[in-house]
Amino acid sequence: MKLRSLFWVVLLAIAASGVWYAVTLRNQPPELVFARVVRESITSSVPTNGKVEPIEWAEARAERDGPVQSISVQRGARVTQGAALVELNSSEARAELTAAQARVSQARADLEVIEKGGRATDLSAIAGDMEREKLELAVAQKEYDSLVRLQAKQAATAYAVAQAKDKVDRAQQQIRSLEQRRGALVVPQDRSAAEARLRDAESAVALAEERVRKSVIRAPLAGTVYQFDLKPGAYLNAGDLVASIGQLDRVRVKVFVDEPDLGRVARGKPVAITWDAMPGRQWKGVVDKTPTQIVALGTRQVGEVLCVIDNPNDDLLPGTNVNVDITAEESASALTIPKEAVRRELGQAGVFTLSGNTLAWKKITLGVSNTTRTQIEGLNENDAVALPSEKPLKDGMIVTPRFQ
Repeated sequence: MKLRSLFWVVLLAIAASGVWYAVTLRNQPPELVFARVVRESITSSVPTNGKVEPIEWAEARAERDGPVQSISVQRGARVTQGAALVELNSSEARAELTAAQARVSQARADLEVIEKGGRATDLSAIAGDMEREKLELAVAQKEYDSLVRLQAKQAATAYAVAQAKDKVDRAQQQIRSLEQRRGALVVPQDRSAAEARLRDAESAVALAEERVRKSVIRAPLAGTVYQFDLKPGAYLNAGDLVASIGQLDRVRVKVFVDEPDLGRVARGKPVAITWDAMPGRQWKGVVDKTPTQIVALGTRQVGEVLCVIDNPNDDLLPGTNVNVDITAEESASALTIPKEAVRRELGQAGVFTLSGNTLAWKKITLGVSNTTRTQIEGLNENDAVALPSEKPLKDGMIVTPRFQ
């Protein structure tokens, strides 16, 4: 009986203790987490992504058909303007060039012969015959003149004079015949034909030289070869792309910014680029051009923004997909708080600050903000602001503070 009474006494004591603890706990000020107002630099940015493009670039293309004989570059190589990239097999073109050059030489030789009046051997033979005939004419003429004088003195017969005259006539005829032979060595038609042959041969040389020249595919500008996939032996058709070359020390990044953020983007704003393939690296640049119109991109309404990025080591290659962070606003010495501490009462932004152990509502003005913090005016450095709580808060409320 005594044990049962003791049991009930103990049970009542435990229950009374529980009630007292519950009442006491309920009357304790609620625990609330606070953060300090700090002074720091804060930047508001527009994050997006984009694709790298060269600012200045050109394509090297095949100018004629043919198999690749040799390759002088590879992807990533720096080249000067006019540098040889690829050479096509040109053996056939070179053979045609050699044959055409031989025809040019022959045509020029023929024209030289025509200019001189004929071949040297023919002219020499005719000249020798001409000298001989002129000598014989001189002798015959002298003999004829002598006989004519003797006939006047009746010292020579008419027959002898006639024979001497025939000899003079034959010599003169031979000379005229030789002159006709010399004139017949070259006729106007010969010159026209030779000139035509020379023109045809020179045209063939120019055509063959052009084919040989086109066998070497050269860099259209100085820069870096950022697209090149050829292998020796590959066959190219005229117009096929051989290589893309660009000046990559500065590149353009094209990004699409959602319409609500476009008002925060302006020309000259700083831009930071990161690339997942090179973690830890960052490239800097500026906004170069803002959009002139809004376009649909899937379900988004966006504007095309062009950024110019310094790329001193040519690491960013055209076609690369990169992460882009456009600085919209920045403040070098701002008072900031966590964004989640900001509350709105009747359309006015404010926070609950801590005065002793009591909450005090204060209106604030918001400034630059990023994903986690916001600039504020209306508070002092090191002021404590309440972070979100499940408990409803009100001005003048007593709390137990706990700081992050």
